[in-house]
This record gives sequence, C-alpha cells and structure tokens, in this order.
Amino acid sequence: MTPQELVMRQERDDILQSTVEMPVLNGDYGAAKLAMLKATQEPNLPLFAQNDMQDLRSRWEKIQSGFVDEPRKAVEQADELVASAIKRLAEVFATERHKLEAEWGKIDNVSTEELRLALRRYHSFFDRVLSA
Repeated sequence: MTPQELVMRQERDDILQSTVEMPVLNGDYGAAKLAMLKATQEPNLPLFAQNDMQDLRSRWEKIQSGFVDEPRKAVEQADELVASAIKRLAEVFATERHKLEAEWGKIDNVSTEELRLALRRYHSFFDRVLSA
C-alpha cells in the first residue's frame, strides 16, 4: 500500500470513528449505523500516485514540445508513453483486484456482513474501472 493510500485509509478510519461515536454517545444507534455504512464506503482513489501523475504529465509536455523539431519522433514517443500508462494502469487494477480477493477469497468462514462489504468494495472498484 502506498503512503498516500495509508493516509487516506487513516483519514477514513478517523472519520468513521468520529461520525459513529457522536450518535452512539447520544444514544442514537440508528444514526450511528447509517454513519458507519456511509463511512466504510471505499473512496474513489486516484488511479495513479501524485508523483506518477506529475511524471507522466512532464513526459507528455516534453514530447509535445519536441514535435516542432521532430514530429515523427514525438508521435513515436507519445505512443510509447500511452502504452506505458496503460500498462501501469493494468498493474494498478490487478493489484487492487488481488487485494479485494484476498479480503474474502481465502477465508472459509466469511460472514454475510464481510461479503456485503466486499461487494461494496468491488462496486467502488468497478466504478473506477469504468471511469478510466
């Protein structure tokens, strides 16, 4: 897990704790349950880490500025950059899918609630795939 993902997960856990604790302290367990369900939804994390995104954009700008002097070379480099980005994207998706499968796939006694949460995470992941 990347440092960015760890920070986002910790922030999500902090939000979960704060949004669930207050209704519980007030005795409103229905609101606490609803808050917990909302807070446990997986956020749509960026497909690339921030530094990877900056690197890709920087490489694109270099390719684009080189077009004037060497158009064919610029197009070849653009093709290579796009292929590289697609390959990286496939790796990210494969890693995410593997993590999801590891959460429920190797355990014999998985509760219905754990499976429900796994299905929600798959739904979030599926939405990310479709938005790519």
